[in-house]
Amino acid sequence: MCNNYLPVQAQLLRDVYGVEPPALDYPTETWPDYMAPIVRLDSAGRPCASVANFGLVPKSRIPPGVKRFDTTNARSETLGERRTFSGPWKAGQYCVIPAQRVFEPCYEPTNGLEGKRSVRYGIWLKDQPVFGIAGLWREWPDGFLSMTMITVNADTHAVMSRMHAPGHEKRSVVMLPAGQWQDWLHCRHPDEARSFFQLYPAEQMEAAPAPRPARRKADDAQAELPVR
Repeated sequence: MCNNYLPVQAQLLRDVYGVEPPALDYPTETWPDYMAPIVRLDSAGRPCASVANFGLVPKSRIPPGVKRFDTTNARSETLGERRTFSGPWKAGQYCVIPAQRVFEPCYEPTNGLEGKRSVRYGIWLKDQPVFGIAGLWREWPDGFLSMTMITVNADTHAVMSRMHAPGHEKRSVVMLPAGQWQDWLHCRHPDEARSFFQLYPAEQMEAAPAPRPARRKADDAQAELPVR
């Protein structure tokens, strides 16, 4: 799973995605309940950029007394069954989440402490400044947008199987190369959409330690702002 990534900033949204960046000055890194850009189709079927909450059900929208649950990632195997995700999935509310890096905890042997200590790793694609992550979006009654990343099993993947604690299932977000962005957005049936649920070739990926920067109070405050 992924709950921390480096979103694409304004100029790359223009240059690579060909969409006008949204107005919000969103944080440099994205965490759960932060706002970040997505690319989706507008009412005329044209790609457009919007800002959405990272997590299909924001914590602020969970009713009092209901246990908080993580909706930053949606398992590809159960999209049509889980009530949280089935509505946007069946309605074809697909989006591309523009990213430059995703960050994961990598558990590797360190002084004989394999499985005891993790190192934050950044993961990106070789020779590509950005990539797209397959996602779903939702619009709330007040116009607030939220999104989630779709994940697939990665137990046998040479890169992603190194991430997360030993003994846990390995997952990877669905990474889309540039040539597939438009096709994903224009999917009109779940069976067609499922054809995109593939692991990205490990030999075309890079991964390296990426120490976590200090989280700025300004970023946390910005993450709480509603977008209309």
